[in-house]
Amino acid sequence: MIPIRGVYEVAIRVRDLARAETFYCQLLGLKVGLRDEQRNWLFLRTGDSSGMIVLQEDQGHWPTQHFAFTVRESEIEQSAQQLRENGIALEGPIVHDWIPAKSVYFEDPDGHALELCAVLPKTI
Repeated sequence: MIPIRGVYEVAIRVRDLARAETFYCQLLGLKVGLRDEQRNWLFLRTGDSSGMIVLQEDQGHWPTQHFAFTVRESEIEQSAQQLRENGIALEGPIVHDWIPAKSVYFEDPDGHALELCAVLPKTI
């Protein structure tokens, strides 16, 4: 069996790369790692550089995706408030006992289902 330790990169399609860049960088705080002008892709790093997403501009039709970003539990309420203040509709926070984690859910400008997920300490 391959000892996979985590997910490093996720690629998502977007219709308007500039609009998506504004959302992911200015609202969610991701940082530009590499701009690939030939393919019209943008590689964005998370705050701790442990992973990244790749925004791939594509004017075609494609299904939306779901993915989650990790945050600290102490930051989830403030993050939810920031999203609301920026006109982003969201659901949560919701506690998932089986993980355990606390999450808020919202959509990006292309309708992808995003999640901020704070892993909670396990209780015995």
